[in-house]
Amino acid sequence: MANTIETYHVPVLLKESVDGLNVHPEGIYVDVTFGGGGHSREILSRTDATCHLFSFDQDEDAERNILDKYGPGKFTFVRSNFRYLANWMRYYGIDGIDGLIADLGVSSHHLDDEDRGFSFRFNSPLDMRMNKRAGKTAADILNEYDEEKLADILYMYGELRNSRRIAAAIAKARGKSRIATTQDLLDAVSSVMNREREKKELAKLFQALRIEVNHEMDALREMLASATELLKPGGRLSVITYHSLEDRIVKNVMKTGNPEGKAKNSDDAEEEEKEEAKETAAADKKVGVFLPSSADDPRWSADGETLQNTLEDDG
Repeated sequence: MANTIETYHVPVLLKESVDGLNVHPEGIYVDVTFGGGGHSREILSRTDATCHLFSFDQDEDAERNILDKYGPGKFTFVRSNFRYLANWMRYYGIDGIDGLIADLGVSSHHLDDEDRGFSFRFNSPLDMRMNKRAGKTAADILNEYDEEKLADILYMYGELRNSRRIAAAIAKARGKSRIATTQDLLDAVSSVMNREREKKELAKLFQALRIEVNHEMDALREMLASATELLKPGGRLSVITYHSLEDRIVKNVMKTGNPEGKAKNSDDAEEEEKEEAKETAAADKKVGVFLPSSADDPRWSADGETLQNTLEDDG
């Protein structure tokens, strides 16, 4: 399905999230979820020629929306997972930013794509990779993970109470033939779905698989940890979340500067005190703007690729 830059993804809470950044015309900003470029365009519209915006997206489809009119002096597109934020900022010589915005979850573009398996509305290959160049697909996970691990993922990332029954149904179905398409998966789990909540349970099932395929929770933790280090004093972190798993991690960072929401255990009182002071400083360093969404939708050359792989392999 073809999308124009206007229809690729219409961001929710656009004004509120960018207002939360308190954009300075000459600042350095990062949009870690470029997508259709909506937030990036809004940020750039509030800045002058001395500003610079770095926008991240790992999906090659998003590259079609690059904001060429702003030129390399004001805008840089980085095709990478946002978990590598620190590496790329170091590469570009940036040691501090004035604000970072993140619109988490899946975009409407992905949900409307009939060929990548993000939605159960279409019969398509079970891919679900945001970056089509790397990693296991959803089909690989469904067919290769043992039943217990699969159940744990469905419970942890989909918050499905009947995760073990669903995993057992998947294991039974794949014993007969490989689960390769969204329809294969729907057929496999149909007997264990609650008819009254079927669509909600399927949405949670697909969410859990997508999160596992793209390692979304680990990536979020790493990105937020890097963001708290990069933000200048008074810098702003503006994040739109779509489900409780994201909410919890973001709230913890907003409160303490730590994705887990607490200091590491220590038997040494002095070390605990230092850790608490460090976390307080991290929390004070930024002004957090937490925006849970109420939307229904969960929503280069060879040399360039070598450079990307180097930066993304560098811890």
